Amino acid sequence: MLLAATGVVTLGAAPAARAAAPTPLDRVVPAPASATPAATPYRITRATAIRAGGSAEVRRIGAYLAGILRPSTGYPLPVTDHGRGGIRLRLAHGDFGAEGYRLHSGAGGVTLTARTPAGLFHGVQTLRQLLPAAVERKTVQSGPWLIAGGTVRDRPRYAYRGAMLDVSRHFFTVAQVERYIDQVALYKVNKLHLHLSDDQGWRIAVDSWPRLASYGGSTQVGGGPGGFYTKDDYRRIVRYAASRYLEVVPEIDMPGHTNAALASYAELNCDGVAPPLYTGTAVGFSSLCVPKKVTYDFVDDVVRELAALTPGRYLHIGGDEAHSTAHADYVTFMDRVQPVVARYGKTVIGWHQLTGAHPAKGALAQYWGLDGTSAAEKAQVAEAARNGTGLILSPADRVYLDMKYTRSTPLGMSWAGLVEVRRSYDWDPGAYLPGVPASAVRGVEAPLWTETLKTSADLAYMAFPRLAGAAELGWSPAAAHDWDAYRVRLAAQGPRWDALGIAYYRSPQVAWPAG
Repeated sequence: MLLAATGVVTLGAAPAARAAAPTPLDRVVPAPASATPAATPYRITRATAIRAGGSAEVRRIGAYLAGILRPSTGYPLPVTDHGRGGIRLRLAHGDFGAEGYRLHSGAGGVTLTARTPAGLFHGVQTLRQLLPAAVERKTVQSGPWLIAGGTVRDRPRYAYRGAMLDVSRHFFTVAQVERYIDQVALYKVNKLHLHLSDDQGWRIAVDSWPRLASYGGSTQVGGGPGGFYTKDDYRRIVRYAASRYLEVVPEIDMPGHTNAALASYAELNCDGVAPPLYTGTAVGFSSLCVPKKVTYDFVDDVVRELAALTPGRYLHIGGDEAHSTAHADYVTFMDRVQPVVARYGKTVIGWHQLTGAHPAKGALAQYWGLDGTSAAEKAQVAEAARNGTGLILSPADRVYLDMKYTRSTPLGMSWAGLVEVRRSYDWDPGAYLPGVPASAVRGVEAPLWTETLKTSADLAYMAFPRLAGAAELGWSPAAAHDWDAYRVRLAAQGPRWDALGIAYYRSPQVAWPAG
């Protein structure tokens, strides 16, 4: 006998149902802050409803969950604001923080509670991982659909948990960016850093400087057709990211990495001569002309238009590898550009070379050095951190997702070394840089540069499984950080990625399930 309305599984259930064991509450990525098991699971059945009342945003999250569950279960799963049992999403006051949640599961149903919609959405990602991997498929699967009994209480370690996508070296369409958003959202990432300009391509329309996109965006690494986002395209990406509770952080890299802009407008060059478009992969050869007034007219216009399109709080101004800019000019440039960002209501983020200038109050510096970066450079970053500059940690030999896993990896680069899955995961952001107060670390970001990556399949292969580890470093408490436990939980993600069509790297460091 099966009591479908309540989800109780009785002793009279079919043998397949008796044999199925639900995923343990702590067998998810990122690891939750706490998980307390109980005896009786909840079973999703044809009678299950998703109860999501109280606000339109909660109902949207309920509809998102239903959209995941309906194809694979074949159940109607109506989203309603009344009834009892089923899966309930609710907002309530409590000690959840801005993104935390509580998931309680028992025979009578599952309740997700959070203070904010973002918290509910993150709880939904945990709920997905507690169901069999087949729940991600787009055709009806056999089930059963059990959710382990007990309570998960969870909240993030860091408020900034990012994934960066370079759309400049190779251009990726709106649909491809949306696909990547969906993939990273499963792991509670909450920032999408878009690298929108570089030597090889300018990817965002700027009305006051139209040739930036039409000409500067007309190629890419290897000489392909390139492309750019219209303002409506960019708004669509921002909306889609927001629907997955990711904040878009746009980057215009300056004063170096600017060949696409210099090629588009001769007057931005100190000699007044526009260089040709560039389709190679060298770095450090380009620079805006720091003494020219037109440079700051250009910066003001670009920042103004991009800030108006971006509801999030941050605007990234790059600042890395400015090898063709004299140090004094670099400092002058950053001193003039940071107030422009503030004038248009945004907070500056820059690569950690910004700490060699004068970081604005409230600015964040994104560290991309290596374990072997010089002590002097690390000390410069640490001094800025002690003086109030927040840090985002993206060490290239840990979480640059474009680094090859092994020498035989067909994609990616190796300038920062070979980065297998354990190396990517096995470090502590709070203690990584000597002399940096733990309170200065605002979070972790995993950048994905695309010199060698051309397709969504390329992105997925280099991002997974390492992206999941970076996300855990950003979300889970430091006490949960343990490679041996993590690799077991990571292995369980393999069938889910198979179901989602993510062709990931099957690292020999992980005992992936057969098949």
